[in-house]
Amino acid sequence: MNVYINLPVADLARTRSFFAALGFAFDDRFSDETALAMRIGDGAMAMLLTHAKFAAFTPRRIADARATTEVLTAVQLDSRAAVDRMIEAACAAGATEVREAEDHGFMYGRAFSDPDGHIWEPFWMDAAQIPARAA
Repeated sequence: MNVYINLPVADLARTRSFFAALGFAFDDRFSDETALAMRIGDGAMAMLLTHAKFAAFTPRRIADARATTEVLTAVQLDSRAAVDRMIEAACAAGATEVREAEDHGFMYGRAFSDPDGHIWEPFWMDAAQIPARAA
């Protein structure tokens, strides 16, 4: 199964530059002047669409991601250090960190708002260390 997350963006060139600075790659076979296909991981892509292109897929008004949260996109990374590196790269490229780091021992995460206001949550998790739930 593959997952495609569609997000509206105001400026495709700025968006490409921002996410390239974080280490993301693009599939230019599915990119044009209205869309960027960004690989998030195996089986996961983000389709970053101009507002006009995005509007063609929905009868609803496009949310202003700077004023309201329409989605939280969590991206699992290989280590705590990778989470910190992504946050540092994001902030250097123009993002804003939106909350303090969360450290649960078995899971560590942070969050940033991209230039269009969408919230991304890089996190690391050691599934072998997840505490058992009380019955």
